[in-house]
Amino acid sequence: MKSIILGLFSSLFFSLSFILNRQMSINGGSWIWSSSLRFLFMLPIFIIIVFYRGGLTPLLLSIKSKFIEWLIWSTIGFGVFYSTLCFAANFGPGWLIASSWQITIVAGALMSPLFFKTVFKNNKKYLIRETIPKKNLIISLIILIGVFLLQIDQVSKIGLRDTTFGILFVLIGAFAYPLGNRKMMALCAGSLDVYQRILGMIICSLPFWILLIFFEYFRSGVPEKNQVYSSLIVAISSGVIATILFFKGTELVKDDMKKLAIVEATQAGEVIFSLLGEIIFLRELLPSLYSSIGILIVILGLIIQSLFFNSSDNLEKKLISD
Repeated sequence: MKSIILGLFSSLFFSLSFILNRQMSINGGSWIWSSSLRFLFMLPIFIIIVFYRGGLTPLLLSIKSKFIEWLIWSTIGFGVFYSTLCFAANFGPGWLIASSWQITIVAGALMSPLFFKTVFKNNKKYLIRETIPKKNLIISLIILIGVFLLQIDQVSKIGLRDTTFGILFVLIGAFAYPLGNRKMMALCAGSLDVYQRILGMIICSLPFWILLIFFEYFRSGVPEKNQVYSSLIVAISSGVIATILFFKGTELVKDDMKKLAIVEATQAGEVIFSLLGEIIFLRELLPSLYSSIGILIVILGLIIQSLFFNSSDNLEKKLISD
């Protein structure tokens, strides 16, 4: 029971990123500041965490040995992923972005052939290309149906142009995130823990964020104080607290795959918490019947996905998402 409670609280803190990104967008805040400030605030926090755990030196040596790979995949996995997600907040409410973001599960399955797994046979090592998990993908179609209903309903409210832009940038982020993250996991090959990898990706995505910051500074100046405070809250709540809570919850049941799957399924709460948060704090209207059905289908798909196709890879991916 304790692990489930931790999982639910982690989804609550994860949902704050969707709510606050939408709030900053409504108040005229730049998506560039919303995205870049989060990672700038996360940097010193994770330096302290990794240093305290004694993992700073191994991380720096790993980055030095494969700097170009770290730079490329960190930029894609963190930079492209989160900047497009923040930009998408300009075109729809946070609960819609949170629901649509679950497409990343489908994206991860579709990109499986880009990766290889190591197989040992007769004392020889072979690299075998991964295949698309067809059963996994079929269940993922449930999520796509829910997202489709959400987008169709949005067309009638905000127009085809804004709906198209919103889903397009969510799609870019949904593919960039698992691609960058999986490439980094393959690059580290188990030599670094999740905290070291998060810090390394923050450090190596800094050139991307700095370029965006320079562009935005000369275009519109410094961000408003409220946006700075909101970005700090997102960094602490979603980037640190939610990650640690989820990690702790899964650690408690790591040897029981059924219980682990249930804890992972609690992340469907992001959609519900995002919706409730926007209704309460941003005065968003209740979703229509079609949107409500779409949300329920997305949540159902996430639960089925976790219960029947649980894997350690999904666990590691979740630790640095949202």
